[in-house]
Amino acid sequence: MDIVNPMKFLVGSVLSTAVGIYKLAEKAKANKKQCHRIGERVKALERVVNSIDSIEAAQLSAEVTKTLEELSTVLNSTFGLIEKFTSSNWMKRLYKTSSHAGEFQMVNDRLSDSFQNLTIALQLKQGSDMGKLLKEAYTREEDEKDRKEDEKELNRMLMEYMEYVETMRTDLEDVKSNVAQVVEMLKKPKIITMDIRVIKEDELCIPNLDELDNLTDQGPQVYRGTFKDFTVAAKIFTNLNTTAAEIKSDFKKEVETMKRFESPNILRMFGICILDEDTPNTKYLIIMEYCEKGSLREVLSSECDLSWTRKVSMCRDAAQGLYRLHQTEQKSKLHTDITSKKFFVDKNYGVKLGGLELAQTETSLRNATVNKRKDKDISSLCYSSPQMLSEGMKHYCKKCEIYSLGIIMWEIATQKKPFSDYSGNKDTLHVKVVEEHYREPVPRQCPESLEELIDACRGHHCAQRPPAGGT
Repeated sequence: MDIVNPMKFLVGSVLSTAVGIYKLAEKAKANKKQCHRIGERVKALERVVNSIDSIEAAQLSAEVTKTLEELSTVLNSTFGLIEKFTSSNWMKRLYKTSSHAGEFQMVNDRLSDSFQNLTIALQLKQGSDMGKLLKEAYTREEDEKDRKEDEKELNRMLMEYMEYVETMRTDLEDVKSNVAQVVEMLKKPKIITMDIRVIKEDELCIPNLDELDNLTDQGPQVYRGTFKDFTVAAKIFTNLNTTAAEIKSDFKKEVETMKRFESPNILRMFGICILDEDTPNTKYLIIMEYCEKGSLREVLSSECDLSWTRKVSMCRDAAQGLYRLHQTEQKSKLHTDITSKKFFVDKNYGVKLGGLELAQTETSLRNATVNKRKDKDISSLCYSSPQMLSEGMKHYCKKCEIYSLGIIMWEIATQKKPFSDYSGNKDTLHVKVVEEHYREPVPRQCPESLEELIDACRGHHCAQRPPAGGT
């Protein structure tokens, strides 16, 4: 009886899914350009995977197997995205969803990450050729061109569909209304295409802004306003001992870094605005995406009827936000303060990672305020890994943030505050987590796969925790 080589089986599974993806992409009825582009990129990945057949099994590292397993997960997600636009009810899916631009961006980012990780793990001799192939296969300019062409075609198709709807009976008026809304949405600017820049005062509308003129010794305030048809949150700093030139210099340096964090699950930054420049009442505003439901902690405290389907979706969003942060194109970045107050929830219960908002610029602003920041709330220690509680920031790494993510997913599952019985006592928390390896129990109703993921992320040792790409 033949024994199946596990590596051969894994490679075969990946190649089979890859073939299925680019064949399926040819059948796309909508977003054809973006689907075909993904098909081409999967073919490029297939070339790298095929090279494994020429390598002896003994030469392949465990890292190759791990990377192939992660690639298999990414390809399955990719297949699911393209499949939406090949089914007979793709039009119905389209007008029920505001936009798929974020999903295509996420898939392309993960495919790019998989390509890089696999070539590095394989240590291919033709690395330069693969590097050239990667550069040709993954460019944001091509993605933007594809998106615009797809939107133009969708607009045409939807207008034709509207003419057809007009001939239908009165009971189909609801369908007509939905299609019209999508057409209008396609005309509006997309949040993912907005540049991060210095914003002019006349581009913003923020009610009640004048009341800040009379405040003294005031920390940053957050106001709701509008910018370019978007509802935004404006974090406003006043009474600063700094100049507009210094702030603009910090901002200019940081824009390119912020662009690498673009993701549907990371809070979008629009830029800065300086009001009353070179006057005693100068105000500095950091403009960011507004999330209607507030912080994740606020949602978990105020809403008692979250379904398990919704909880699982919120956990997935949180993990994808951290994944994007850890897998930036040039250099992996750490957040250093992962708590449920740093995630924000939009009107559709989408979860976005915040706390990255122009950190260097904001640090300069905060350092210039009359009042310095208060000490960190002891409740944030509940998100600290055993290594953090024992050694502080000395050995802080990605896996420390995976532990914090595990605590947050436990929060979503239970809708409770973590370690509420111990958070006020640092010594007691240290004993429970570091010495007793204690993990708060997950509800019995929790889906088994989510429970396993939560427990894995809360593993006592760093090596026990999965990478963000595996969540």
